[in-house]
Amino acid sequence: MNILLVEDEREVAGFIKKGLEEQGYTITTVHDGKEAIETAVSNNLDLIILDVMLPSLNGFEVCKSIRQHKKEVPILMLTALGTVHDKVEGLESGADDYLTKPFHFEELIARIKALIRRQKAVASGKTYTVEDLVIDCYKKSVLRAGKEIFLTAKEFTLLELLMVNKGRVLSRASIDEAVWGINFNRGTNLVDVYINYLRGKIDKGYSKKLIHTVIGMGYVLKD
Repeated sequence: MNILLVEDEREVAGFIKKGLEEQGYTITTVHDGKEAIETAVSNNLDLIILDVMLPSLNGFEVCKSIRQHKKEVPILMLTALGTVHDKVEGLESGADDYLTKPFHFEELIARIKALIRRQKAVASGKTYTVEDLVIDCYKKSVLRAGKEIFLTAKEFTLLELLMVNKGRVLSRASIDEAVWGINFNRGTNLVDVYINYLRGKIDKGYSKKLIHTVIGMGYVLKD
């Protein structure tokens, strides 16, 4: 399992690298944004652990750049920036998960395993179709009426969840757990925010709406 660790604090990087290697992972470490992009693009990686506060380019910029070349590799952001705004910015830049410093090493391992499991679950080339909306879980592509729709990593994960559960009403709590993890702060309205993002890309401009609100219960995608 090949992991790229992007962390400018060398002591922290050394600690994480040692711990992950003891778990059997192969770790490549870089310390600045530009080198991170070059390494990510030119190597086959199973996961990227990306700090936000980096020299030359910050982690948000690095993540966006990597996503232009590689849509499939899971990216876990590590940062001391823990506000909801910072988390949203990280997820919007293309990250799959966000872990705030300081963290317990056991949680880092759990997050890594969860991301790898999720990646394997969609690597079978599964395609889902609802009306004229088509999602390819391997290519990470979305089409509606033959037109390509570009989604961030979290938007894609949310849409995938809705597509897999076509016709089933999903509560906000179940969406929280499936998309953001069991430790996410459920006091936020992030689910509603991301549903609105999806509606703006999936339903806007089309006479037939696919994403529906079930008042007091949650959301459902149906034809």
